[in-house]
Amino acid sequence: MTDYRFSYGPRLLSGEGATRHLGELLPDGPCLFVTDARILSLGLASAALEALEAAGVTAVIFDAIEQDPSRGTLMKAVETGVARGCVSVVALGGGSPMDVAKLAAYLIGSGDDLDSLWGVDKAMGDRLPLVLIPTTAGTGSEATPVSVVTVAGAEKRGVSSPALVADWAILDAALTLDLPRDVAAATGIDAMVHAIEAYTSARLKNPISDMLAREALTLLAANLATVCDRPDDIEARSAMLLGAHLAGVAFANAPVAGVHALAYPLGGHFHVPHGLSNALMLPHVLGHNMSAAMTSYAELGALLDPGLQEVGAQAQARAFVERLGELSRRTGLPQRLSDVGVSAADLDLLAREAMKQERLLVNNPCPIGEADAYRLYEAAL
Repeated sequence: MTDYRFSYGPRLLSGEGATRHLGELLPDGPCLFVTDARILSLGLASAALEALEAAGVTAVIFDAIEQDPSRGTLMKAVETGVARGCVSVVALGGGSPMDVAKLAAYLIGSGDDLDSLWGVDKAMGDRLPLVLIPTTAGTGSEATPVSVVTVAGAEKRGVSSPALVADWAILDAALTLDLPRDVAAATGIDAMVHAIEAYTSARLKNPISDMLAREALTLLAANLATVCDRPDDIEARSAMLLGAHLAGVAFANAPVAGVHALAYPLGGHFHVPHGLSNALMLPHVLGHNMSAAMTSYAELGALLDPGLQEVGAQAQARAFVERLGELSRRTGLPQRLSDVGVSAADLDLLAREAMKQERLLVNNPCPIGEADAYRLYEAAL
């Protein structure tokens, strides 16, 4: 634990209404503004676009972003940015716009071929200046060097490199006030998974990532039910946004693992939102990991419930997993794969697809083979 490297990620601008400072963070010239049509229709991009206009920066809006964005969508964004002479990139939205923006900024700036970048530390060139503004308290993508897109065969592939870390992230809780309950719940669970998997990662876990993961989980667990029940509570929204960001910084250094590996095929093949996919697989993967990660789960259990400090590690760890399940049910999220259209006939496909996520599986504290994946999907069915 004394030999490690740590990156703190982007510079941070935080506060209600902080988006009005966006124009100050960008160079002169056209800006590729990556978002989605729903965000535009809700008016969530208005403050950012007004800030760009006030700074004399032309916004080239690219809003053709779908859930689980495809390679084709990414390349259309790149083509738009190149054709319009964009000299910077901004993303405003959830994980999908931010994933596209990170890779678009890199591909436009570097001229590299996308197929040479898959995996870890393959992107070594320059990118355009990049600002990321999350509208959900969940993905933490504004803090990470990772971008995930869907390629042929519904496979999700990732690029992870420090070159993808944004110059600035803006945390503006006002942008999260109108999140529907189901989105707030799913993205909040997603952020909690980031903190938990960073804390138990078999690779690159370190004292700083641990500290951030603990603080993130504390903030998220204390405020998730509140934002679901009282969506206009700006203090709870701010706490969730900060928790999601801290979890993002943690897992940018101590990478996520089995829950994400098994969640990705659910998004790629069944279009289950990423946060919900994580929520559905979380208790089952944690149960699989229990023997290897019991001490860490016990520590997190005692963190969330100090009353558990008087019981043994096994009881603490099991209480932790049970509490996560209770919180998921409390938010009203679906609890079974069958609730989202998965059947027993799909389990072989899901297990095979999960094995393609080697980048993530290698971080899991307990090995997950194809037979394990099948069993875990079956348990979640």
